[in-house]
Amino acid sequence: MMNWEHLLSLKRQGDTAKRLRIEQDDTRLGFEVDYDRIIFSTPFRSLQDKTQVIPLSKTDFVHTRLTHSMEVSVVGRSLGRMVGKQLLEKYPHLEQVYGYRFNDFGAIVAAAALAHDIGNPPFGHSGEKAIGEFFKSGYGKRYKDSLTEKEYQDLIKFEGNANGFKVLSQSKPGAQGGLRLSYATLGAFMKYPKESLPHKPTDHIADKKYGFFQSEKELFADVAQELGLLNRSETDDLSWSRHPLAYLVEAADDICYTIIDFEDGINLGLIPEEYALEYMVKLVGNTIDRNKYNALQETSDRVSYLRALAIGTLITESVETFMKYEEEILAGTFSQSLIDKSSYQAQITDIINLSINRIYNSREVIEKEIAGYEILSTLLEARCKALDNTDTHYNQLIQQLLAPVDKSENTLYENLIQICAEVSTMTDGKALRNYKKIKGLDIK
Repeated sequence: MMNWEHLLSLKRQGDTAKRLRIEQDDTRLGFEVDYDRIIFSTPFRSLQDKTQVIPLSKTDFVHTRLTHSMEVSVVGRSLGRMVGKQLLEKYPHLEQVYGYRFNDFGAIVAAAALAHDIGNPPFGHSGEKAIGEFFKSGYGKRYKDSLTEKEYQDLIKFEGNANGFKVLSQSKPGAQGGLRLSYATLGAFMKYPKESLPHKPTDHIADKKYGFFQSEKELFADVAQELGLLNRSETDDLSWSRHPLAYLVEAADDICYTIIDFEDGINLGLIPEEYALEYMVKLVGNTIDRNKYNALQETSDRVSYLRALAIGTLITESVETFMKYEEEILAGTFSQSLIDKSSYQAQITDIINLSINRIYNSREVIEKEIAGYEILSTLLEARCKALDNTDTHYNQLIQQLLAPVDKSENTLYENLIQICAEVSTMTDGKALRNYKKIKGLDIK
């Protein structure tokens, strides 16, 4: 059984002394520092030009990864505070002995939620697939026999969540430990606390994907040990139970992408208003103020009103679900997402299916996903060829354009995963610009 005293650890990478909550300065709380470090970081800022639904969209309506992440963070903060308030009532010693406040829970979830997409490559989830395909069937396939099974799996099933952990924690010259976030926030960030193999060993929600590359496995093992996460593997494969607050980060993301992607589809005209509003009303019918709703003249205003009600409804229900199953969550036996337990599951499924049919499979999205495959494959191939042969003048120029790789210092795997990480930190626009330069389409 996990315990909250360990789960709320303020430890940071490289710490030699223990950080105690009761000794913290409440005007500059450690968990709030996490939020600040993320929001001022370059990788977070790049999310303003990364796809949420529509790649390279010129429409002001559409959410980017940055606006999506900020909205998920706001929802996550509410979830964390509401759960924290009830947990302190259930475990009063957390406040009386250790000094924790309900805002601490909100700050942890808000920071982890803010960073939840920070490792995602350009062009949305198709970007992850493009990187994986490059190593599975493209130029990158040649490296298979030179890598371990797990190293190769990291590449062919490239995972934005694992890259996010790398972005947050990777040391750089003058910045040991990356952003040096608290282990509580890193734990809450980790929705899939396992390595890439075995692939989906069970139906547990924590096994759906993986959360760290081989290059960061020792660090995450240290995080897991500090937080007291439960070992879920009976072999040498690394796998732990989720940090309980990761369920709240996941719920915040689920709530936002379900409702807000749908809202984008309506505002873009991909989903007819009357059709869409009928779906939304089913979700929040009991809470609508009909007079207020009928007074709204603009489609966007009506959608915004229903969206706010829907998010509020799902937040309240997620908190109730978390507290109902809190002991199972601490025991590592709760195997579903909080939204999976929703009494509104049918309505949520209807909305997601409509979004898939009308938005995610729209011609605009498909055309730009195809372009994303070509762009990322070109960038990766250029980088990998430069890695394989740095002696040619052309490859030396590519190294200057896209950043050099020091073959002598790192293993082949470390260089390849670093190339993937560097390409992933590019915005949609920067990836396109570099592609045009490599192809000779932009010689200005």
